[in-house]
Amino acid sequence: MTYLDCENGLTLYDAARAMGVSFTDETIPQKKFIEANGINFHYLEWGNSDNPPILLLHGFAQTCHSWDFIALHLSDVFRVLALDQRGHGDTSWAIDGDYSPYKYQEDLRAVVEELGLGDITLVGLSMGGRNAFTFAAENKNLVKNLIIVDAAPQNQKAGSENIRRFVQQEDELDSIEDFVKRVMEYNPRRSAKQIRGSIRHNLKQLPSGKWTWKYDKILRSESKMLNHNQEYVNKLWLYADCINIPTLIVRGSESDVISMNTAEELHKRIINSQLITIEDAGHLVVGDNPSKFGKAVKEFLSDVN
Repeated sequence: MTYLDCENGLTLYDAARAMGVSFTDETIPQKKFIEANGINFHYLEWGNSDNPPILLLHGFAQTCHSWDFIALHLSDVFRVLALDQRGHGDTSWAIDGDYSPYKYQEDLRAVVEELGLGDITLVGLSMGGRNAFTFAAENKNLVKNLIIVDAAPQNQKAGSENIRRFVQQEDELDSIEDFVKRVMEYNPRRSAKQIRGSIRHNLKQLPSGKWTWKYDKILRSESKMLNHNQEYVNKLWLYADCINIPTLIVRGSESDVISMNTAEELHKRIINSQLITIEDAGHLVVGDNPSKFGKAVKEFLSDVN
């Protein structure tokens, strides 16, 4: 059995090598589902189930496959679980359309309980990063280490507007190539070949023959975009103040979403935290520079475990 990048005809492993990602074995992830909090969750599990668990949370409008290179890199020493959060990827959509931050917290607690996880290393990018540090603050008995990737209680306006414009464009296009071109315009740091290989996990074909995003369309509406008022931002900062486990805060050097001042403030507020910058990466650090990001994660976990 081979884990293929079907569009490029490359295996995941060849694609990872091309990006400079190191790994020990050509691990094949197990595709799994679990019922929790009224949602059918999809996740990919990598590595030996006896190893310490790492739970990976993707960003807004992404899927668990955004972690494929990192999961491969970590799977030699960790049990890696990459979760599709509600309304994303192959996880079911919320029947009532509730995608509030509080529902994501309920989901995480239910998933962790159902899987019997403890002493978790929790890693989250963007929306997943906020979900991760909120969960860590409220569930100190479950989370051992925390890695927050280009996420903080507040975003820069320019980056948030770029994301908004991107997701609120016409969402039914004629081909995968049309989406590849759109993503390249949004994030020119990646090659068309890399985008083509990863984007297929976030698209589905409609009966009409057109293609669209795999996540719930309601998330692309104005009312559901991540607009947090100042009261909620203040609450997120209070969550940060409550965290005292080993924490790695990661920022992309070219991020337009999290400013360096905000990242430094988060570092100041979270006791026992480290702050690093990944060069040659924007907001989507994990995909922009998976080699340097993966190495930084392994170094951090080697030091704190």
